[in-house]
Amino acid sequence: MEFPTMPFFILSFFVVLVEISNAFYLPGSYMHTYSNGDSIFAKVNSLTSIETELPFSYYSLPYCKPLGGIKKSAENLGELLRGDQIDNSPYRFRMNVNDSIYLCTTPPLNDHQVKLLKQRTRDLYQVNMILDNLPVLRFANQNGIQIQWTGFPIGYTPSDATDDYIINHLKFTVLVHEYEGSGIQIIGTGEEGLGIISEADKKKASGYEIVGFQVVPCSIKRDPQVMTNLHMYDNISSTNCPGELDKYQVIREQERISFTYEVEFVKSDIRWPSRWDAYLKMEGARVHWFSILNSLMVIFFLAGIVFVIFLRTVRRDLTRYEELDKEAQAQMNEELSGWKLVVGDVFREPECSTLLCVMVGDGVQILGMAAVTIVFAALGFMSPASRGMLLTGMIILYLFLGGFAGFVSVRLWRIIKGTSEGWRSVSWLAACFFPGIAFVILTALNFILWGSNSTGAIPISLYFELLVLWFCISVPLTIIGGFFGTKVESIEYPVRTNQIPREIPARKYPSWLLVLGAGTLPFGTLFIELFFILSSIWLGRFYYVFGFLLVVLLLLVIVCAEVSVVLTYMHLCVEDWRWWWKAFFASGSVAFYVFLYSINYLVFDLQSLSGPVSAILYLGYSLLMAIAIMLSTGTIGFLMSFYFVHYLFSSVKID
Repeated sequence: MEFPTMPFFILSFFVVLVEISNAFYLPGSYMHTYSNGDSIFAKVNSLTSIETELPFSYYSLPYCKPLGGIKKSAENLGELLRGDQIDNSPYRFRMNVNDSIYLCTTPPLNDHQVKLLKQRTRDLYQVNMILDNLPVLRFANQNGIQIQWTGFPIGYTPSDATDDYIINHLKFTVLVHEYEGSGIQIIGTGEEGLGIISEADKKKASGYEIVGFQVVPCSIKRDPQVMTNLHMYDNISSTNCPGELDKYQVIREQERISFTYEVEFVKSDIRWPSRWDAYLKMEGARVHWFSILNSLMVIFFLAGIVFVIFLRTVRRDLTRYEELDKEAQAQMNEELSGWKLVVGDVFREPECSTLLCVMVGDGVQILGMAAVTIVFAALGFMSPASRGMLLTGMIILYLFLGGFAGFVSVRLWRIIKGTSEGWRSVSWLAACFFPGIAFVILTALNFILWGSNSTGAIPISLYFELLVLWFCISVPLTIIGGFFGTKVESIEYPVRTNQIPREIPARKYPSWLLVLGAGTLPFGTLFIELFFILSSIWLGRFYYVFGFLLVVLLLLVIVCAEVSVVLTYMHLCVEDWRWWWKAFFASGSVAFYVFLYSINYLVFDLQSLSGPVSAILYLGYSLLMAIAIMLSTGTIGFLMSFYFVHYLFSSVKID
C-alpha cells in the first residue's frame, strides 16, 4: 500500500511554487469535462440506514443490473472498513440530453423478495448513488423548512396504510457548468485524490463540468405488459410524480416492478471547485464558537490556579527553604507539612509500572495520529470527495508512529526501573496493547455483521492485510523505537527514594472520586464538537469543520495538562505520594464521560436506532473510541505531571 503522506508534502510545496501564477488548492478529484452527448454512468454505494447502521449491497434487492454485469470499483482501506461497496449501475446519462428512460421490469416478486423489500423500506434504508464522484442530493420540506439529504429512500410506508410502496421512478437534475477552456490544467494524485488548478495550458478544449446531482424519487404503478415490450434505454414519455396512493407501485407478491428514470441538465453558475459547498455547509457555526469560548474560560480558570501554585505557593516555599542554613532546614523539616514531606517517596515505583509505560507509549502514538490527521484535514488534504481517505490516513499514520510508542514506553521504563533490562518485552507490549484491544472488539462486532450479511463486515482478506501491515510495519518500528529509547540519556530523579514507604494519612473521601471528577473539565472542552462528530458517523452527515476541531484539540491538550498538574499538586499536599496513576486518570477520566455521553446520544438522539444488534454495534465502536481517548488524554496529563513533579523536587536541597 502506498503511503499517502509524501504526496501531501510534495503537493504543499508545489502550491507555494505556483502561487505567483494564481494557482489555488482544490480538495476533491480530477475535473472531468464532457462534450455534448458524452455518456456518463452513475455508480451505487451500499444501502444505509440510520435505524440499523447495517449497510447492505445495492444488488441485494431486485434492482436492474447493468448490461455488462456488476463490476465493483476499486476501494481503499478506509472504504472497506466503513462498509462501502461501490458498484456500477445501469443509470446512463448523456451530457446535455434530457431523457426519459426505461430500464427494466422485474420478474414476479417472490415471498423472500417481498419480505426483504418491506423490511428495508420500514428500516428507512437509503440508496446512495454517485455521479462524477458527487453523491445524489434530495430535498424535503419539514415544517416549512427545506432539509437536504444525501441519497433517496428505497420505498415509502404511509402512516395510514398497511401496504409498502417502492421507489421505482427517479427524476434526476444534473447541474453543469460550461467550461470555457481558459487555460486551467488539473494536476492530481489520482481519481479520488487531490487536485491543484494552475494556469498552464492555453489550448485546453471547452466542455461541461458536473457541479450538482439532485433527485426527486417517485413511486409509479406501470402496466408490466406494456413495459416488457421495451428494451433497456428505450425512451418513454415523461410523467409527474402521482399524489394518490392507488397510483403508487405497491410491494406485493407476484407484482412486476418497472424501473424508469428521467434526467434534466441545467446550466449553473457554480464552479467546479465549489461544487462540494452544498454538501459541506457548516450549520451552527455559533455553537462551535461557543464551544471554543467555553473551553477558553476553563483554560483561564485553571491557568490562574496553576499560576498561584507555581508563583505564590511553590516558589515562595522554595525561596524560604533555600535561604535557611542546614541547621535551620533540619529544624524546619520537623515542622513541614504537605508536599515537602513526601520528598523521599514521590519517585517510588508505582504499581503495575509496566502497564503504565505501555499505556503512555500507546497514548503518544494515538495522540500523534489524531494531531497529524486533523492538521492535514484542516489544511484541506482530507477531502470528502475521496471516500475513506480520512480513515486510511489515520490507520497508516498509526502504523508509522509505532516508533514513538516504543521510544516513549522504553524511556519511561528506564526512568522508573533505572535499567534497560526488559525493554524488549515492554516494546512488544506497546506494539500489541491497543491494537489487541481493537482487534478483540472489532472481531466480536464483525461476527455480528457477518451474521447479518452486512457489507459492513470486514472481509477475511482484509483481516490478513491488516495483520500483515501491523506485523511488518508497526511492530518492527515499535521495537526500533524501543531500542533508541535505551540509547538516549535517562532522566535522573532529583531526590533519593527511602527504603521504607511513608504512611499516607487517612482521608475523609476517596481519592478516586476527585480523579473521576477532574475529567468533567476536559469533557466540557470537547462535548459540543463530540455531538457533531457522532452525528456525522451515525446520521450520515458530512463533517468538514476540521479547523474548529484543530482548535478544540489544542484547547483539550492544555486543559488536560492543567487539570493533571493541579490534581497532582493537591495529592502531594495531603502527603499522598502515589501520584503516577492518578495523574494519568485525572485527565484520562474524560473517556468515562465520553462513553456516558455516547449512551446519552444513543438514547435521546438515535431514537430511531432499532434492534439489539444495532445498539451493540454502536456501543462497541463507542467503547473503542473511549479507550483511545483515555490513552491519549491520560498520556498528556501524566507527562505534564511528571515534568511538574521533577521540576518541583529538583528545586529542593537534600543532604
